[in-house]
Amino acid sequence: MSNLGMEMNMNILSKLNDNQRIAFMKALASLANADGKLDKEEIEFIKDVAVIYGVPESRVQEILQVSNVDDVVDSVKVIDNRRAALELIKEMCILAHADNELSDAEVLLIGRVGQAMGVELEKIEQISQWVIDRVIWLEEAKLIFEEA
Repeated sequence: MSNLGMEMNMNILSKLNDNQRIAFMKALASLANADGKLDKEEIEFIKDVAVIYGVPESRVQEILQVSNVDDVVDSVKVIDNRRAALELIKEMCILAHADNELSDAEVLLIGRVGQAMGVELEKIEQISQWVIDRVIWLEEAKLIFEEA
């Protein structure tokens, strides 16, 4: 994973209730596990976000042990705030691109999660393209400013 430095909009996410926050985090954990394994960086990222949200350790274990994608897709339906739903799609796209390998399983999960929250496929594609453009822009910055 080259970059798990998410840019979550904490103002939007602070308005979610506990169940919505857990669903948000389960979606990220499920995406991180789309390749069949959660690596150390992914686990630490999820734990860090949980601390920020004040999620109890017992719920963190529940989040990390998520394995049924259908349950995750069903759980995000509680996120009824459009801006929070778009934020989740953005964070999922950033996480999916963090290892520079976008798998079919990741694309499918992002689409299913978005649609479960009422986000149109066109909007999901727009967000995904924005994230790709951002990744390219950040890589160009490394070249321009001669960063290692």
